[in-house]
Amino acid sequence: MIGLIFDMDGVIYRGNKPADGAKELIEYLKERGVPFIFLTNNSTRDPSMYREKLLSMGIDVEEERIVTSGLATKLYMEKHFFPGKIFVIGGPGLHREMKRLGWGVVGLEEARKGGWKEVEYVVAGLDPELTYEKLKYGTLAIRKGAKFIGTNPDTTYPAEEGLYPGAGAIIAALKAATDVEPTIIGKPHEPAYEVALEKLGEVDEVWMVGDRLDTDILFAKRFGMKGILVLTGVSSLKDVEETGITPDLVLPTLKELLEYLKTMEEES
Repeated sequence: MIGLIFDMDGVIYRGNKPADGAKELIEYLKERGVPFIFLTNNSTRDPSMYREKLLSMGIDVEEERIVTSGLATKLYMEKHFFPGKIFVIGGPGLHREMKRLGWGVVGLEEARKGGWKEVEYVVAGLDPELTYEKLKYGTLAIRKGAKFIGTNPDTTYPAEEGLYPGAGAIIAALKAATDVEPTIIGKPHEPAYEVALEKLGEVDEVWMVGDRLDTDILFAKRFGMKGILVLTGVSSLKDVEETGITPDLVLPTLKELLEYLKTMEEES
């Protein structure tokens, strides 16, 4: 049996608009009991918030099927680090996950009063309300010895107007200001793979369906999965030629993936 991992931004939807064939494909997989999960590098929402977003587009999936880089960061920190105060640069979803650790999150007001000196972890992700002040306290804490953790390396993410700055752009600013290399959790890195496999359960083959060569398809190649690129997000056919990162399959949309799966079913 195959198991499928879907990226979300640029694959299942773009902004608040569902991708062609997304709803029909998910219904097809649910009806046939095919294991699948969503694995997004976007940490601005947590799984419950993403479930609500998907429902608003008519796509109904259980919260347990949704893994964010924020959730993966929380699970990684629980497993590998000792408790310590955290300074978060990120959206509401990442803040929620870090608070669930129960280690203590230093907010901006506390940081202004010198609380940044007690910070042991700076966790950075996509922050739609990024300010210079947040970067300042993150930099100060890392330079004082706090561990630097990045949710994911995506420098951009696809939205309705085009490509917006991603978590990787914010992480790059902190890296430039501190000369410290962060620990990266999300795709194409191993912590995300460990969480994804645990969520999928026992399968014979894993397919990674994504829109980015440098995260989704590289992730597939790195861990022995079948890499399927859909051309509804960031990467194009020209990028395939230029990067040398070669997907196993390139499809215009999820609609074609649904047809591909139906053909496989008929032939089996």
